[in-house]
Amino acid sequence: MPKVIVIGAGVVGSSCAWRMAQAGAEVLVLEAVRVGAGTSGISYAWTNAHHKPPRPYHELNTNGMKLHAELRDAFPGSTWWHGGGSLEWTPPEEYQALRDNVAQLHEWGYRAEWVSPAQVAELEPDIDLAVLGDAPAAYFPDEGWLDPIPYCHAMISAAVRRHGARVQCGVRVTDLIMSGDRVSGVRMADGTEHSADMVVNCGGRWTNEAVREAGLHLPLAPTPGLLVFTPPVACGLSRVLHTSVINARPDGAGRLMLHWNPTDATLRPDSPISPTMPEARDLVARARRLFPCIGAVEPEAVRLGIRPIPADGLTAVGPMPRVNGYYVAVTHSGVTMSPFLGVCVADEVVHGKTRPELADFRPARFFN
Repeated sequence: MPKVIVIGAGVVGSSCAWRMAQAGAEVLVLEAVRVGAGTSGISYAWTNAHHKPPRPYHELNTNGMKLHAELRDAFPGSTWWHGGGSLEWTPPEEYQALRDNVAQLHEWGYRAEWVSPAQVAELEPDIDLAVLGDAPAAYFPDEGWLDPIPYCHAMISAAVRRHGARVQCGVRVTDLIMSGDRVSGVRMADGTEHSADMVVNCGGRWTNEAVREAGLHLPLAPTPGLLVFTPPVACGLSRVLHTSVINARPDGAGRLMLHWNPTDATLRPDSPISPTMPEARDLVARARRLFPCIGAVEPEAVRLGIRPIPADGLTAVGPMPRVNGYYVAVTHSGVTMSPFLGVCVADEVVHGKTRPELADFRPARFFN
């Protein structure tokens, strides 16, 4: 069985490490900071497959959703995945786009339902229905959200304790070691070298920092995403909401996690952030409109994540061209896809099988 190095211990790297170790590979995980320290730990973590064309990309996401639900059998007592579905309604100018999306999802066999205001109130009693008004509301019952750090910890722990993988945190990969046209290992910031039959780079937005050769850099288009957290509040929100005024989900111990795409568009990766910034206070004010029950609350914390998006917005998973022994797995929607990507990467790297689901997402498309 191969000796494999995994760069990065976020949701994708942790999933790949577990599945490859489970398949019999000798796995070493190298993480620059700590498990889940990158974008995985600063994610809205909504598990879903809607608004995700084209069809093959949609299906990568649906396959991930199915495996998230099935992991309960592999990890009895697991609590990191939360179902309950999601609710969505939009401002009037986006009504038709929502209707078109629901129609497309029906055609693809994805569960999506129109719900009345009374049904919205039954699902989420604390919502002020005046905010909904007469907007059409859609319910997606198979969706949910993830606690990414407990998930990463469970995958890494299973790889180590059940299958003998090794993990080193606080170590940074700075280059690949080449033997001709084959990658034979990695070099660390302190000069340490590790050999391998295959290097699997799951470094997310930092993928290219592990490779000095510019010809092996994956084109990326990272974008910022601001998350705002309330203190514990008396609100019974139990699922993901995407509404005309704010996006919100529970975040444990009574806290709400808030997000708003228009706010993201005003920020840069290096934007200074704090709970007192106007953008954070605006998101909480929007949440108060949706949930009057939370009262006069202010932001407790904010996080700015940088999404690891390949340049064309789609997943990049597979061997890198021009060399042998180097494989990358980088994607937006990594939280949703990670269980399925782990299975696919293990099949390809350890068992030598080609997964047809990945055919449209090979890194080679950027280099042809």
